Amino acid sequence: MSHFAIEGGHPLAGTVVPSGNKNAAMPLAEACLLTDDPITLHNMPEIGDVETVLDLLRGLGVDVQRSGSTVMLCARNLHTSEPDSRSFSQIRGSLTLMGPLLARCGHFAVKTTVKRRRYRAAKRIDTHLHVFRSLGASFERNHHFQLDAPNGLRGKDILLDEQSVTATENALMAAALARGTTILRNAASEPHVQDLCHLLVAMGCPIQGIGSNTLVIQGQEKLHGAEFTVGPDYVEIGSYIGLGAITPGELRIEGIVPDHLRMMEMVFVDRLGVRMRVEHDPKATNGSGFALVVDGEQDLCIAADFGGAVPKIDDQPWPAFPPDLMSIALVTATQAKGDGADPREDVRWPPLLRGQARVDGRADHSMRSAPRCRRRPQSAPVGSTSPAPTSACGMALVLAACCRRRHPHRQHPADRPRVSADRRKTEKSWRTDQSALKNDA
Repeated sequence: MSHFAIEGGHPLAGTVVPSGNKNAAMPLAEACLLTDDPITLHNMPEIGDVETVLDLLRGLGVDVQRSGSTVMLCARNLHTSEPDSRSFSQIRGSLTLMGPLLARCGHFAVKTTVKRRRYRAAKRIDTHLHVFRSLGASFERNHHFQLDAPNGLRGKDILLDEQSVTATENALMAAALARGTTILRNAASEPHVQDLCHLLVAMGCPIQGIGSNTLVIQGQEKLHGAEFTVGPDYVEIGSYIGLGAITPGELRIEGIVPDHLRMMEMVFVDRLGVRMRVEHDPKATNGSGFALVVDGEQDLCIAADFGGAVPKIDDQPWPAFPPDLMSIALVTATQAKGDGADPREDVRWPPLLRGQARVDGRADHSMRSAPRCRRRPQSAPVGSTSPAPTSACGMALVLAACCRRRHPHRQHPADRPRVSADRRKTEKSWRTDQSALKNDA
């Protein structure tokens, strides 16, 4: 589907179950390359990126069997360590194939062209290369992106130059089969990184410090199979929180992990006044045992900082507020009373800047200096036709549409196509001629 036509102004109520975390599902599937035994993963999201990873694994010789949200993988007949270049270049999740293939085969190569980064938010792989070199691998790029470790990998104390999620995941999987102990400092600690750590532990690799920024991995000669359930997508949960906050009706979100919501509570509850509560739910679908209930009647109010200052919302690497939820917080803030909030997206600013023009309908906003902006709530958004450059902005647009006032196909003045100067001159001349004819008559 290329577009959604959303009629807002209706109450939303019911129960939703968040899907499995896509960012966890991809490295968890790729971890099957570390063993000959089968790996069974439950709650796998059925989306395009995950299917692309599974196709990449099939091309390497992995036996992949899917039954609904359960996937079984077995890499006993692995026959190559060079993935298909076309599929590899489609998604960034394919980068985490490097660690397990290098650890198991001592070699990784792909025909690819590394393009020059043209803007600030473009992804870099230097942290990955730093990890592999530290573990004893060599890197070469000559029409191939190639890593080699003919004598195997050896554990080392490594300080990452940034808290890169995919670099941390690559380091974890490479260190799992490296000789000796590997210490990762300044490591990422997002829930999907924690999921990978727990799977590796279940496969027989001891890891200390899970959930912190320092991980200690005891390398093993061989790992065995395991069964694991992918954790819920906390970004999807945060989107549901925003949706429940700005529309009438009680929304129940099943299968949540309370520890993943601490910073969301500080933003949505403490800063924006959303009323929600965690309840024990032994019947939760994914076995977490908890559900989150967003109250049906909300009285959103932005809480000022000390001295009446405009509160700010910062996004930073985990456990701080996730960047993908900044646009959701923006929409929620436009529906709250108070003097406004100061959202600051310092991790990935282009999605915020691209989506800001439509994310809040007609809520007043003023740019100060990129990537920072301030928005003050005034009224419910009005409907318009709006593009969604990213999934995060797309979800924010859905939220804004759910509380809008006007038909979604009626154009906002800013949405109307621009008219060329020649056309404007022709139309002006035609109107002048018509006016002259009427006067003569």
